[in-house]
Amino acid sequence: MNQPTPKSTFSTCPHDCPSACSVDVHFYPHGDVRRLNGARDNTYTAGVVCAKVARYPERLYHPDRLLTPLRRVGKKGEARFEEISWDAALDLVAEKFLAIEAEFGAQSIWPYYYAGTMGQVQRDSIHRLRHAKGYSRQFDTFCTNMAWTGFTAGTGRLAGPDPREMAQSDQIVIWGTNPVSTQINVMTHVTAARKKRGARVIVVDVYETETMKQADIGVVLKPGTDAALACAIMHVLFRDGFADWDYLNRFTDCPKELEAHLKTRTPDWAAEITGLDPTLIETVARHIGETKKTFFRLGYGFTRSRNGVVGMHAAASIACVIGSWQYEGGGAFHNNGGIYHFNKEMIEATSLKDPSVRALDQSQIGRILTGDPAALLGGPLVKAILVQNTNPVSVAPEQELVKEGFAREDLFTVVHEQFMTETAQMADIVLPATQFLEHDDIYKGGGHQYISLGPKAVEPPEGPRENLFVINEIAKRVDSKSHPGFDMSARDHIDWLLQNSGQGSFDELYSEKWRDVQPDFETSHFLNGFGHSDGKFHFKPAWGKTFSPNKPDGDTVFGPCSEMPELPDQWDVIELADEDHPLRLATSPSRSFLNTTFNETETSKKREGRPEVWIRPDDAVRFGIEDGAKVKLGNRRGVVTLHARHVETVAPGTVISEGIWPNAAFEDGRGINTLTGADPVAPYGGAAFHDTAVWIKAA
Repeated sequence: MNQPTPKSTFSTCPHDCPSACSVDVHFYPHGDVRRLNGARDNTYTAGVVCAKVARYPERLYHPDRLLTPLRRVGKKGEARFEEISWDAALDLVAEKFLAIEAEFGAQSIWPYYYAGTMGQVQRDSIHRLRHAKGYSRQFDTFCTNMAWTGFTAGTGRLAGPDPREMAQSDQIVIWGTNPVSTQINVMTHVTAARKKRGARVIVVDVYETETMKQADIGVVLKPGTDAALACAIMHVLFRDGFADWDYLNRFTDCPKELEAHLKTRTPDWAAEITGLDPTLIETVARHIGETKKTFFRLGYGFTRSRNGVVGMHAAASIACVIGSWQYEGGGAFHNNGGIYHFNKEMIEATSLKDPSVRALDQSQIGRILTGDPAALLGGPLVKAILVQNTNPVSVAPEQELVKEGFAREDLFTVVHEQFMTETAQMADIVLPATQFLEHDDIYKGGGHQYISLGPKAVEPPEGPRENLFVINEIAKRVDSKSHPGFDMSARDHIDWLLQNSGQGSFDELYSEKWRDVQPDFETSHFLNGFGHSDGKFHFKPAWGKTFSPNKPDGDTVFGPCSEMPELPDQWDVIELADEDHPLRLATSPSRSFLNTTFNETETSKKREGRPEVWIRPDDAVRFGIEDGAKVKLGNRRGVVTLHARHVETVAPGTVISEGIWPNAAFEDGRGINTLTGADPVAPYGGAAFHDTAVWIKAA
């Protein structure tokens, strides 16, 4: 007898977002998913989920979803394929991988991935194949390097106050993030603070975001000038007696030296750099000085500049000057990644990792696939690539190089995907992938403190297979080193991970749905000491030798590391506007897309409209750009065609393009990352997606 379909179940949103929302999944009587909502009994998610995930059935049942393995029959990039069986596809993959390994060596094969899913099993099992075979490793540089390095340079640990404490704050400074569009749960706790405590909200960004529209004070500054603003704020705090010297002397490394250093970093000095009115800087600084229970919610956006590490470190330093770490609802928070202590041996085969195998920079995929010797780290040309959970032909910088690399006829490309993305169109073999409701996984929240389960909720259509299946099946066919992880199901992996990380078992977590692992108040607020060996917050990091969760092997540093300022300061290494490139571009996230996820759904595309560049009316007059006109935006990396929109609330000399639209949405098929660069940022690499000088002209 068939069991009746349950009315609802639970899961976790897997997408590339620190919120990792706990969700309730609701079904129609016939068994299809009807809708998703935020889990009300999870105290961080608190019943709220973003609109794009609430509409998830639109993506789950999309008519363009990939449903069968495909083999290329036309030229690279023509997207001409024929259907083949799973066994035939996997056998061909193995045959090509083995032949390439025999001729060119194992490091000529590159498993390439990112955060299309944040699931620990489905995302990270690709490393088990990589380590078992000695394939080229990957240095992850898309998103976190600058932010995490800058934050931990001060704190010594990637952690901070319980983010739910925002509800207990008297003032919240949201800096370099747009949570109304990208992390809606942040606003749940901000709203609670406003209602309960009358909390003031200050938002710092390079244009008036949806979040800034809800703020009491909005600060719109020029891109890449955040450190100047932070220094001027600290100047006022020291000058006007707001510095907490008892706290500074107990918990920081060189407060007197910092005070002396900042004497010339006045609001007038910062105004020249940031484009702000010095009176506004004074006002913001005074509000911070007078409000000890200030919570600094520091995002990723302002760190995606060539001086982003320095900007994050400077902003995080403010909380120490006023001693706000001492109070519930105070301190600085960026990401809680350091509170999870998972043993991922079965998932990643960490015991098989060989440090001598090169780690290729994912942001430099264009240079790597076009044979740049420096990007290849002196090793062999990449002859085969396996792509999971990312779409580099659209999201990676230097897009023209990326396209050129994927167009190589001698590059064997395997893409495991849910839709026919730009990268899948360049593949030799396309494998259909499950979506998160169709497989088991486990998650950890960067923006909160929960370990949460995402159990399989529905059966996938005939055809798609989970990431774990693909990795295990390739491993069986390429004679990988024996590792028990290749014989385990997703639930086996989750159970092993939990039991060997001191977190119980799969069955226990299934009964709980999620588990709160936030450390106690003293630990979370670093009142027992910061993460450095001396227990101090470091105003004076040893750049190039500092702790970072994403630090590369050995003592490798990138960019002009020796020139980084010793103390918080503005560092002028951004891609400055010049006569040929008079504007600076930030490629900010949109509300309805998440990187290239959701840019295939009609409701998301309808809400976003079309690819646009936002420009101030006075700048538009300067370049003869009418509102709504078709324009070309360009630099030495390439040219894109899109439409202009006049907006008053963009920093002078700045243009904004929200969202990663499909390349085909642009008239010439060139997406916005045609313009962004892949030069590694000091000290540990990363791509400066929001640090781009461009010209503009009517099309």
